[in-house]
Amino acid sequence: MVNRYSRFTISHYLLFTIYYLHLMLKVRIYSFSYLYNEIPEDTSGNGGGFVFDCRFIYNPGRHTEFSALTGKDEAVKSFLDKQDEMQDFLKNTYNIIDPAIENYISRDFSDLMVSFGCTGGQHRSVYSAQKLEEHINQKFPEAKTELTHINL
Repeated sequence: MVNRYSRFTISHYLLFTIYYLHLMLKVRIYSFSYLYNEIPEDTSGNGGGFVFDCRFIYNPGRHTEFSALTGKDEAVKSFLDKQDEMQDFLKNTYNIIDPAIENYISRDFSDLMVSFGCTGGQHRSVYSAQKLEEHINQKFPEAKTELTHINL
């Protein structure tokens, strides 16, 4: 049975939850193709975000066994996990994004956008976007991530 105090508590809890979710930083992460698309548009009205170009990293799509796969497939992930250039790129990306997230959270900002582009938008950018989402979810549980692969 619900009494008037428990309804009061429940309604306050719901209002707090809605308020907290509204203040929670949402990090929108995109992978895209420079060949087939433009850099994703920032629909938050903030005028853009970070854009990282993955085209300098060796493309696993050049190998027949990877060409029909994506950066979400284990074989491609394993290949890119072993590429020093990719791991250095991700480390440098985290070194840029982490302080931005900390700053945005401390200032109660609600939106941050990060995009990764490569030639076809299937391998390197997808892998990078997936890795960044995993990193943010682990390091910043107070932030919400939204991942979109434009070319998958």
